[in-house]
Amino acid sequence: MDQLLAALDAVWRVLLIGLLLGAGLPALFSLGVRQQAHGFRASAFAAYAVVGLAVVLGIAGIVAHGLGVKLFA
Repeated sequence: MDQLLAALDAVWRVLLIGLLLGAGLPALFSLGVRQQAHGFRASAFAAYAVVGLAVVLGIAGIVAHGLGVKLFA
């Protein structure tokens, strides 16, 4: 029973991160495009900055893992 609960916990975490990064970042980017079309440039660039930061952190994590460096505990 403990293994089942551990597996369900892992599945829940993967699903949550997948939804956040798989749907959340493109939605945030599209919100930035919409804000820029309406003239709200500061909020648009803030949305772009968050998406860009997520992309840079993802690439850094992949490169660090390939080099054997642990970024997150």
